[in-house]
Amino acid sequence: MTSIRRSSPQFFSVSVVLSAAFILPALANAQDVGSLLTATAAYEPAAIERVFDGTVEAVHQATVSAQTGGRIAELNYDVDDYVEQGAVLVRFTDEEQQAALRQAEAQLAEAKARSIEADENHRRARDLHERGLGSQRDLDRALAARDSAVARVKASESAVASAKQRLEYTVVRAPYAGIVTQRHVELGETVTPGQRLMSGLSLERLRVAVDLPQSAAIEVRKAPVATVITSEGRVDSGEITMFPVADPVTNTFRVRLDLPEGQFGLYPGMFVKVAFAIGEAERLLVPAEAVLHRSEVTALYVVNDGKVRLRQVRTGQHFGDRVEILSGVLAGETVALDPVLAGIVAKREMGYSHD
Repeated sequence: MTSIRRSSPQFFSVSVVLSAAFILPALANAQDVGSLLTATAAYEPAAIERVFDGTVEAVHQATVSAQTGGRIAELNYDVDDYVEQGAVLVRFTDEEQQAALRQAEAQLAEAKARSIEADENHRRARDLHERGLGSQRDLDRALAARDSAVARVKASESAVASAKQRLEYTVVRAPYAGIVTQRHVELGETVTPGQRLMSGLSLERLRVAVDLPQSAAIEVRKAPVATVITSEGRVDSGEITMFPVADPVTNTFRVRLDLPEGQFGLYPGMFVKVAFAIGEAERLLVPAEAVLHRSEVTALYVVNDGKVRLRQVRTGQHFGDRVEILSGVLAGETVALDPVLAGIVAKREMGYSHD
């Protein structure tokens, strides 16, 4: 167990201006030391972490391209615009595709009419053959004509479906909700199949990419657990994927950490810190709610022998709802969970008045 040497207590006063609406209820609750909720600073097993820099990436990012030719009639979004899933990004002129569809539908109608005629001729040839008035050759010809007509109907139906699909290609829709990052065409421009139209990415699914040195990669492979440190706090990663091949130049392994759904104040391209758990150690922890922050001062109210005193501390990492104490408090000491009420009790002990 790692021992922490206690330094000489440093007492200082913190001037805080409280409104009457806030301080009066607090005074009513803070009668004496016994009214304070407290906790004991204690050593607890906590993760040993190594922290590396990572880059936020969008899981879904793509460039949509033209699947048919035409002139751009509508360009509904520009760079940095938010787009809903299925929204129309680009619309082409469609006179050629409309004409091709009408032609395919006409050919289908003709094929169906000929199929009905061929079926009727086959029925007559079969009746005549059954009564002995028609030859087998005539029946075979009628059967072949009927089968050929049925095949032409199926081919015409496929041609109609293909023409409808080509017409649908004149309307380009967003594959998912996201942000337009680049526009490659202009209104009125003529495009060909395969030409790029717009690029975008989704903010709904994000991940973090980290390059780990070989020594850290070996430890992470044994127990892949990581936390992304953001301005809003810590976010536990989802699935962790480690590339099986190291970069031959940097000798690092690329790791991808999927983030849970939610924003967390992160955007693609941002740098973040990623903490990988590589073991456990005993750490002196207290509840995070007990820690008082005033400007550059971090402190705790320590309850000792029925007295409440403010003591400056140095904190380390956060582990859920608990904070590591590096110096200023010893294991087994009692700390107040509500710094505001504890401050009022401490001032009463020192003879200050709140009137």
